[in-house]
Amino acid sequence: MALQDITPINDQLADIIVRASDPWIESEQGKAWIKVLWTGPESGRWAALFRWKKGYVAAPHKHLAAAHTYILKGKLQVREGTLEAGDYDYEPNGVLHDATTALEDTEYLFICDGPIVFYNKDGLISYSGWEEMQRMKEASAKNQ
Repeated sequence: MALQDITPINDQLADIIVRASDPWIESEQGKAWIKVLWTGPESGRWAALFRWKKGYVAAPHKHLAAAHTYILKGKLQVREGTLEAGDYDYEPNGVLHDATTALEDTEYLFICDGPIVFYNKDGLISYSGWEEMQRMKEASAKNQ
């Protein structure tokens, strides 16, 4: 019996490759950078590498979808704990964070299933999701 035809119907399917040499996007002058790896408009998911200098503090935030964090190097203070190189953290939908602080120069892989909202005592201050990541990546590519 012949194998069924498994060729893709969508001829636009292709791997997404982000090279190590691709530039980091500065998100906080001299303190934080991001390398957007992938954005998924069909699912709302996105993946990125983050690079934070020691002392950088990310505002308190709430996950509106689950997220996965893997620390490549350095240390992050997250809630009452510390994540170190080699540590993995799963954060379910709805998790609230106080500020997150880089205790050392830190790089981490972040895979998020949806958006995150950042807040302060006065309310919401920013929103981050796949669309913002894609816009950031496209703006950076134009400036290269």
